[in-house]
Amino acid sequence: MKRTAMLQNIAKYNHEETQELRGLFEKQLMELYWSETAIAKMLKELTLNSTSKDLKSTLKKQAKESLSHLVRLVKIFRAIGIDPTGIVYEAIECFIKEAQETCTHIKKGVVRDAGIIGLVQKVNHQEIASYGTMRAYALALREEDVVTLLEKTLIEEKQADLALSDIAESHINIEAADKEI
Repeated sequence: MKRTAMLQNIAKYNHEETQELRGLFEKQLMELYWSETAIAKMLKELTLNSTSKDLKSTLKKQAKESLSHLVRLVKIFRAIGIDPTGIVYEAIECFIKEAQETCTHIKKGVVRDAGIIGLVQKVNHQEIASYGTMRAYALALREEDVVTLLEKTLIEEKQADLALSDIAESHINIEAADKEI
């Protein structure tokens, strides 16, 4: 797809009403593509700003998974016959801003780690909702191969959320609370 056509396509999704489920699916697919790229970068930055070895390890794993999610998204784009293109997803932009504020305004240590966990879980919950919705759309659109790819990512997002809960509940939140006593 030529750059001009691609930009027109993006403009179409940003400014026109979508009247078909296929159009909504494609728009949200483009938002996911942009989101996964942005999230991978954010996770790398948060890894550098965390102190817990467990948290660092989990964030690194999630950043790698975001890259495999991007590979799956490219396969989905190809399966439905459109070029991989991202469009800015404002919800994720807000989380990126929150990540920057967390790292700027909370002193490095266990409290910042607790804040990072909470933030990344918000992102994971957004992704779980997005991938779950996209899976439902793909089912309705009878895109069986796409459903399988989306399910794999959905499972990984849920596992990542559980891993963060385990870290928070096993020691980070307790240590952060003990700092206030």
